[in-house]
Amino acid sequence: MKINFTKEQYETLMKIVYMGNGIVNTVDESEDNKFNAMEEYIFSFAKNVGLEHLVEYDEKEKIYYPSEKLEEDEEIIEYIQSYDDNIFWEKLIFNLARRDMENKYGRRAVEKMSEDESLIEGQPFEQKYEKEFSKNGLKNLKI
Repeated sequence: MKINFTKEQYETLMKIVYMGNGIVNTVDESEDNKFNAMEEYIFSFAKNVGLEHLVEYDEKEKIYYPSEKLEEDEEIIEYIQSYDDNIFWEKLIFNLARRDMENKYGRRAVEKMSEDESLIEGQPFEQKYEKEFSKNGLKNLKI
């Protein structure tokens, strides 16, 4: 298979691969996973399209990896920070709502709920936390 990219499209592909692989590597730190291999493969063509400044090549290891220029790309940093912020709030709200559901119905009852039932029953709890956090952030969260 052959796919043609413009330079701009290829740079976008490199950024997507870099960000996606970064997520994978937070869970799988092994250096020989298939996602690292794909990133390295995609990066190996950077010079062909004039994007060699976005990669480094390790002669000893014979691998391509992201350059400091790519790692410090403002667009990438902004996406990663936004992603982290969104995940933080989504997980916090979900986990607090789940806790409240278990307190109200019991853990076993919640575990037996269908996905649809759980979504419906959890919605008021989630809405309560969404409203609170959008108004006050973490100010009122106490442990």
